[in-house]
Amino acid sequence: MLAVITGASRGMGKAIAKKFAAEGYNLLLTAKTKSSLEKTREEISNEFPSVEVKTFSADMSISEDIKNMSIFCLNLEVPDVLVNNAGIYKPGKCMDEPDGFMEEMMNINFFSAYHLTRLLLPHMIKKAKGHIFNICSIASLRAYEGGGGYSVSKYALNGFSQNLRHELKPHGIKVTAVFPGAVLTDSWGDFDNSSKRIMEANDIADMIVASTKLSQQAVVEEIVMRPQLGDL
Repeated sequence: MLAVITGASRGMGKAIAKKFAAEGYNLLLTAKTKSSLEKTREEISNEFPSVEVKTFSADMSISEDIKNMSIFCLNLEVPDVLVNNAGIYKPGKCMDEPDGFMEEMMNINFFSAYHLTRLLLPHMIKKAKGHIFNICSIASLRAYEGGGGYSVSKYALNGFSQNLRHELKPHGIKVTAVFPGAVLTDSWGDFDNSSKRIMEANDIADMIVASTKLSQQAVVEEIVMRPQLGDL
């Protein structure tokens, strides 16, 4: 079994990769920074020596990188699990964001998943088996202060997920949209979580892996997760 995870060198992507490795999946991990990706590969390989961990350094906002990554993947194996996790958060307001801001958000947060999924899907459909997870965000569900282009791009990913789910029903491929609230990752900088105010990356990873363990006739369409005390 092969799990393909984008944005996998740190944060939620890394946590998700470790959870799938613990389940015996071989991994194909991608991220933009080759050095951090290699560090993650070594860490997972040392912890799970029976798991084969492949990496491919790619800027998932660039269509040519996505195409090359898909070719590399298919030369290995048709994935059983695809986790579209690559993304970036920057605060903004639609009314006064700098030129190019929306395009940047859309390219990495939406088009990375859109293009990679479309390149892998014909092979997954032929296999008639697989599970696609799109890491959306609470920002995909309602507007919030400072959401701007980030929120819009995540709304787009949510819309893509809903349409994929509808289209792939007869093909045996499951689609799950994941909507995490605040999760302790690098984007929170030096945030003090000693009071356990926000979630941990493993919380999201646990739910994703659990969703793959259902019978073929059952699918978790959406995973909405927030800190116990609510959004910040």
